[in-house]
Amino acid sequence: MPTELNRADIERVVRSVLEKQLGFAGASKSAAAPERNPLLVNISARHVHLTQEHVEILYGPGAQLEPMKWLYQDGFYAAKQTVMVVGPRKRMLPEVRVLGPCRPSQVELAFTDSISLGIDTPVRVSGDHHDTPGCVLVGPVGVVELKSGVIRAMRHVHMGPADLEYYGVKSGDMMHLRVVSPGCTTTLEDLVVRGDPKVKLEVHLDTDEGNAINLTAATSVELIKPHACACKTH
Repeated sequence: MPTELNRADIERVVRSVLEKQLGFAGASKSAAAPERNPLLVNISARHVHLTQEHVEILYGPGAQLEPMKWLYQDGFYAAKQTVMVVGPRKRMLPEVRVLGPCRPSQVELAFTDSISLGIDTPVRVSGDHHDTPGCVLVGPVGVVELKSGVIRAMRHVHMGPADLEYYGVKSGDMMHLRVVSPGCTTTLEDLVVRGDPKVKLEVHLDTDEGNAINLTAATSVELIKPHACACKTH
């Protein structure tokens, strides 16, 4: 005698067939709301990026950057090599860490570093060298004079495609970062979004910013998408 199926049983059977034959389960999953990736906020201390040409001038023909410590972003590392950064009037920072892999040469400083070197350093997105000062880099073998490329890196957040979708932003947008710390809960504005398919969600602040908000003691961090002002001007 055939077994009589109730409505719930029939729906289960139909759903199972759809999942196997039409990929229904995958379609349902992709239609779900995007998930939030873990948010990491890191302090990016002063550092130098170098081209391969400049690596060989500073450290010798055929020299290669050697990884000392791998960074949070895949493929990036703090190199064993350091370099002396010399500003006007012979002011200097003796051992500034080089980061790899090689890319266009650039020096990223905090505001207090800039004061120490006597350089009026503008805030720029990494790679934007227009109207920026230069400096002299001194290595164990040679010297490189940069005509430009000394910047204070604009506070920023690296986002992959899923992060851009979750927060509803695009590369170049501005966000706020709220940091809850003992005695100095703060919201930092003008955090630029830097989208890239290969990156993990990570905020970079410089040492001055990290110290000012007591980041090492923070109990929570939150990215906030600013709302457009609907006020009327008269």
